[in-house]
Formats: sequence, C-alpha cells, structure tokens
Amino acid sequence: MSLVKIKDLFHFEKGTLQSTKATPGEYDFITAAADWKTHNEYTHDCEALIFAAAASGSLGRTHYVNGKFISSDLCFILTPKDEEKYPIDIKFYHLIFNAFKDDIVRNTKSGTSKEAIGLTVFGNYKLPYFEIEKQQNTKEAFLKAQELSQSLDKELSNQLELIKNLRQAFLKDAMQGKLVEQDPNDEPASSLLERINAEKERLIKEKKIKKEKEPPAILEEEIPFDIPEKWAWCRLGSISEFISGNNFNSGDFFKGAGVKCIKITNAGVNEIIETDDVLPQTFVSKYSQYLVYEGDLVLALTRPYISDGLKISKCPQSYDKSLLNQRVAVIRPFLKSQTDYIFTFLKSDFVLKRYKSMFEGKGQQPNLKKEHVTNLLIPIAPEAELERIVARLEELMHICDKMEASIREFKMQSESLLQQTLREALGINPSKKLIENNNPIQSKNVHSKFDSNTLLMEIQELLKIHGKLQALELWQMSKFYGKSEEERNIDGFYAELKKLIEKDKLIKETEKGYLELV
Repeated sequence: MSLVKIKDLFHFEKGTLQSTKATPGEYDFITAAADWKTHNEYTHDCEALIFAAAASGSLGRTHYVNGKFISSDLCFILTPKDEEKYPIDIKFYHLIFNAFKDDIVRNTKSGTSKEAIGLTVFGNYKLPYFEIEKQQNTKEAFLKAQELSQSLDKELSNQLELIKNLRQAFLKDAMQGKLVEQDPNDEPASSLLERINAEKERLIKEKKIKKEKEPPAILEEEIPFDIPEKWAWCRLGSISEFISGNNFNSGDFFKGAGVKCIKITNAGVNEIIETDDVLPQTFVSKYSQYLVYEGDLVLALTRPYISDGLKISKCPQSYDKSLLNQRVAVIRPFLKSQTDYIFTFLKSDFVLKRYKSMFEGKGQQPNLKKEHVTNLLIPIAPEAELERIVARLEELMHICDKMEASIREFKMQSESLLQQTLREALGINPSKKLIENNNPIQSKNVHSKFDSNTLLMEIQELLKIHGKLQALELWQMSKFYGKSEEERNIDGFYAELKKLIEKDKLIKETEKGYLELV
C-alpha cells in the first residue's frame, strides 16, 4: 500500500446543475442527498464516483454511478486519471471513500456556518493505493460480507418495526379499556369529567384562561369503537386548553442570553429539538399569554406528522417559561393529573391516521387548525383506572425501549464490524487512523506566517496580527494545532470558532472564505 493524492488517482470536476433547476426526465441527477433525482439532460456517460463537497448535512457522502447522468454543483465528479500508472476499480474506491468518510471530511473541510470542501484541498488529500488485483479481490470479498450484513440489517429493521407495532398495540388496548382490569368500585368517568369542568370554570372565573365556545356535541356516528360501560367519550377541547403561538418577527431572534422560544423546528416526535434561538427577555411580560411551561404538550400545526408519528412532545424543564412561536400549539389539560394520559392518547395511531386521512392525497401541505385539535374525540376512563393505565403503559414502553436499544446497538456493532473487515482485508490496523500525517494542502503564505510569535496563540490574537486568514491557516497557527498528530484538535478549533462567530460575534467570515475580526 502507498499513499497517493486524490488528484493523481482521479480526474475530478464540480457538477454543474443546481437542484432548483432540475427538470424531471430520463437521466439520473445525482445530488448530495441519499436519494437521486432525474433530469432531462446528461453531461456524462461513464462509470464515476460522485462526492458531496458542499452540503453540510451530507458532506463526504459518495455515490457510485455507471451510465448517463448529471451531477449537482454541490458535488465533485471523479473518474480514473492514469490507467497505466494507477489502474482503478471504481467500485473498490466507492468502498474506500465511504469507509473512511469521517477521516476525509475532518481533514479537508473548511468554513463554520457553511462547511465545504474545496477542489484544491480535496485533490491534495492522500488515499491508500493498492495494486489492481488487491482492489478487485478485496472488493469481491467485501461485497459478499456486505450482502450478509445487509440481510442482517434488514432483519433487525423488521424487528424494530415489530416493536413499533407492539407499542401501538399497547396504546390501542389502553384506549379501548383492554390493558388493565376494570374495578367495579371505581367511580365512573363522568365524575372525573365533572371535576375537570369545575376546574375549568374556576380558571375562567379567576381570568387565568378565556371562556371558549363549547365544542360541538358528539354524534353517534362519530364514535369509532366501543369502550367499557364506566368510560365516556369527550372532545379534547372540553378537558384541555388550546394555545396557538404568536408570529414573532424573525428579526427579534438572536443567539445569546434571552428567553427561549419554541418554533416549528423545535417540534419533534416525543421530544423538543433544542436550538439556541432566543428572544429578548422583555418579551416575557409583553407576551405572557404565549408562555410555555414544563409539562405542557407541544404540537406542531404545520407538517404535524412524519412516518414515525405525530410531532407531539412534553415541554422539558430546559424550556420552562419559554415563548411559543407561530404554527406550534400547546395543549394544557385543565387537570394536570391528566397530562400523561392525554399525551399517550395523542401518540396513538388512532390520532395519526385521522390527521393523515385529512391531508394525504389531496395535494396540500398538512396544516392543523384549532378545531382539528379541540374537536378530537378522546375516550376517558375512571380516574383510578387512568392512573393504572398510565403506570402499566410506562412499564411496557420501558420494555420496548430496552429491546429497541439492544437492536440498535447490534446494528451499530454490525456496521462497525463491516468496516473493520474492510480495514483488515486491506492490512490497515483497525486501532489506528487511516492515514498518519495526512494534512490537506497548505498555501505558501501559511508557512511564511509561521513563527515563534504566532504559533499556538489564541484565535483572536492571531487575527489581530495577520488581519485575516483562511480557516485552515488559522487552525494550523492556533493553540488547537498540536506538535503531533495525536495532539491536533480540529473539532475543538471549529467549536471555538463557531462560538466566536455565532454567539460572541467577535469574528466574521467573508464571502471569499476569509476570517477576520468584526
């Protein structure tokens, strides 16, 4: 094995087509995303690799293609360069690029808010080169191992789907009164509904909530399934408050110290997706009616579901007393003791299928209105039975969680073993990095700036001395660039740089990719 620069192994060029300008057609349009699109024209008819070089979420992804295609302008197109000196098996190097993706990206990327890989630094990166016989033999052996791994992965995915179905079976039984035994000594659900209504009236009287129009009466034909005798049907709006968010001005958001805000991008399935966008602290009193509290149920109103379920979650402690933005809603039960049960109900397939049926196949973006939520039918059990249902579901879901975690861990081990198999087949020590001392290209002016007064200094101090630098230059001169490969910390460098740019706003990135003090 020898180390050879990518530019000596491959001819490479940028793709030409922007995704927004694609016209569906008969030819493959290969982008940085996992799934390909189509276009009505092609630029290449050959065997090639397509490397994602400017899409932060997919940076380093490599596709193999053989035929007529066109590529995104966010990608590089790689074809063999010198078949006499460096004969290449394209499928083998597809394995190499994917197996060592993290090594390649870590050592070639630049930028902070928008990470990308430049043509020059990419071309100068060194990959292992093997004799063509070694490439072909390793490829065949690895592809067989990969086929077995994919079969195992498919089976594990099936098991995860079975667990998902098992969760829904438990929820269905819970909603129909089949999960726990009924106790004849329990008071009927109607008594619980009376207490909930009394609490609602108290909140209205104390002007803590507004009096709303009563939900419509429940018609016989609306009832979807039978429930036990002591249970009762009601509408969600009669047992909980519905609060929709405010349309805050985009210019009001910033990074730093302030009050957190829950936006549509924060609404996930079973969890709040945390971000660092905040609003001025003065907005707490100004917009108090939009405050969200720990334990409130947060529901996305725009695109309210994905394949995994409804985008409903509990507000965590970290978002207590945050503000609610537009297209997100809060469901706040009048009796807090009912929160867990209502949360459980909203996670059921009964609700998901209802909302999907309202929008799918109708050519419109799913957007829930207030009445879509408040008019939902929900079965209510006697209060004591509801407590037993929630406790039993918690036990069962914990078991499902453990089974899922075990399967996902096994999947990760399988993928790791596959990569280890490739490394061992190539004679690469799995405990070591792919390539030692494989640094990206360094411009001439980088070396001219390396001296005892500037090496290993703080990022800001370096920019004070030199005015502006490329990110790579700045890293190699900073305290994050150690004397040995083991001491080098590019991830720590980018984390600090991102903080200085986005949070502290002490450094800015110019259009040409230079970094300078603000």
